[in-house]
Amino acid sequence: MINKLITKIQKTNAPIVVGLDPMLDYVPEHIRKRAFAEFGETLQGAGEAIWQYNKEIVDTVHDLIPAVKPQIAMYEQFGLEGLKAFKRTVDYCKEKDLVVIGDIKRGDIGSTSEAYAVGHIGKVQVGSKSYAPFDEDFITVNPYLGTDGIKPFVDVCKEEKKGLFILVKTSNKSSGEFQDRLIDGKPLYEYVGEKVAEWGADCMGDSYSYIGAVVGATYPEMGKVLRKVMPKSFILVPGYGAQGGKASDLLPYFNEDGLGAIINSSRGIIAAYKMEKYQKFGEEAFADASRQAVVDMIEDINQALNK
Repeated sequence: MINKLITKIQKTNAPIVVGLDPMLDYVPEHIRKRAFAEFGETLQGAGEAIWQYNKEIVDTVHDLIPAVKPQIAMYEQFGLEGLKAFKRTVDYCKEKDLVVIGDIKRGDIGSTSEAYAVGHIGKVQVGSKSYAPFDEDFITVNPYLGTDGIKPFVDVCKEEKKGLFILVKTSNKSSGEFQDRLIDGKPLYEYVGEKVAEWGADCMGDSYSYIGAVVGATYPEMGKVLRKVMPKSFILVPGYGAQGGKASDLLPYFNEDGLGAIINSSRGIIAAYKMEKYQKFGEEAFADASRQAVVDMIEDINQALNK
């Protein structure tokens, strides 16, 4: 799957991923009214509204981008109806030939990690049949339980030719409380990066590993160090745009081949119509505002990369 992601990035000339992280108040009023008219102001109505919202955005931007990243918590808040919308979104994006990164941040040990891995990127056996329940292409994983928590995911990746993005240095303000702690003079995130490189060494695609990392755009100096620590790992970079990361901050995350990183933007794209810059589109044309935000993001990043 890492080979497909790279091919899609090269074809679109867009090293970006759109985060499909819908809050109900992002959804334009006309979509909410339509969903509530059919299903009432219920969890089912909420699930329908966010599904229709996602679908219109995907229909409008899919030709510009290589990948999407639905954040499962935004769907889980609506219970089973939200998870149905998550699954519909995953399936629809794959129909559009987009790479799907399930932002699930799971991490446990033994059979629990194996169950998470099977449910999201593997197949579960039911009698004589097997099923791919959520069927994302990549998922995000929390490594802080150590190798016991990661190995079951890696094993499924090898079997299914899918991938992981492992949290190494996150973009939130308090990440340093643990991740920056010095151990024998070296920060914890660097040790985690070394383990990512180790775990990924025997999971190689043509030029990059199936096992990538999450490193926030808000810490470019740390990104420069981690890029050297993990030369064959793709880096998923959150924090661009709404969280304060600038295009100029992104250079350290890329390798000399112009690859090695994929930059995420979520509300800066899916809720672009709410931003002053894109208000001219209006609420009814929210997806057109999202498309323009994608075009602007691609141009911004490629200018910084001198492409």
